[in-house]
Amino acid sequence: MSDSESLPMRPSLVAETARVLREGISSGRWPERLPGERELSAALQVGRNTLRAALAELEREGCLEAPAHGRHRLVRAGAGGALKAGRKGRVGVLSSLALEQLPPQTALLVDEMRRALAASGCALVFHHVKGCFSGQPARALEKLAAQETADLWIVLGSREPMQRWFLRRGLPCLVVGSCLPEVALPSMDADHRAVCRHAGHLLLRHGRKRIALVRHKDHYGGEDESEHGLREALAENARLQVLRHDGSREHVCALVDKALRAEPPPDAFLVCRAVHALTVLTHLMRRGVRVPADAALISRDDHPALRATSPVVTCYTLDARRFARRVVLAVRRYVEGGALPAQGARLMPEFCPGETV
Repeated sequence: MSDSESLPMRPSLVAETARVLREGISSGRWPERLPGERELSAALQVGRNTLRAALAELEREGCLEAPAHGRHRLVRAGAGGALKAGRKGRVGVLSSLALEQLPPQTALLVDEMRRALAASGCALVFHHVKGCFSGQPARALEKLAAQETADLWIVLGSREPMQRWFLRRGLPCLVVGSCLPEVALPSMDADHRAVCRHAGHLLLRHGRKRIALVRHKDHYGGEDESEHGLREALAENARLQVLRHDGSREHVCALVDKALRAEPPPDAFLVCRAVHALTVLTHLMRRGVRVPADAALISRDDHPALRATSPVVTCYTLDARRFARRVVLAVRRYVEGGALPAQGARLMPEFCPGETV
């Protein structure tokens, strides 16, 4: 193990040593057998007696087979499920929003996971911890991990620092959203790159040549993929302006105002988040910009509110129940002894024409 890996904490040394070993096993750090006792003791910075007590605990859980000679053998090698058959496990769901604030599609996903996991003998525990989604989440994440002994973490959207923390700690984790290309965590999301590539070609076919992409300023995997897809579609055939906002209504409006002062102004807006698409639509109308006569508008994401606007916003919609089934299937396979997806899984949303292009 490297110095950056988690080490046992002193108050409950045997339990903490067992926890760190369990995390290493579930993440696939050791493919078939554990290292020898001397190597493990040095890596974990614990004595041989402490290590042996922790190994005995994992043997009782069914994670290890005691050797007659040589090293302990893993009962379930690789990145497979961490739960022993018949044991009630815990799946932690980590969100930047409170349960009552979740978008309808995400709330449906949480409900479907809770129901499916209950049938598998597992408990779903929801955690709303804003600090875990900050630019420096390590302290909040370490505190949460010490309090919640989850067998698997489901992260509802995440920024790069959180993704790297889970990767570094080796905790079993499934990101509902997109990871950055260099962060090899299992993830599930809509295919934002393909969506924005389609949107770019659509705008070109409608003669739009000055396009503004409205996205968050931070490096969310989905936002970056959206920009890549749009650039691929436009190539040298249109001028692209990227409006990177901080998530607030005020900043989005200020960036749109600045873009409108350009000569000539954008004749199309592609907006990554549905809530910001509503902000852009109403602000354009406030400024006297006719949609779509003066400027087209496409929302990459869907939301029920987009159906209530006049004109109806052109967008892309992902079947919430179909997506939930894919996530639930991956989680159930893991807790029942399987493995998490080796790489990101992407689902293609459906195009909803609307009236804003």
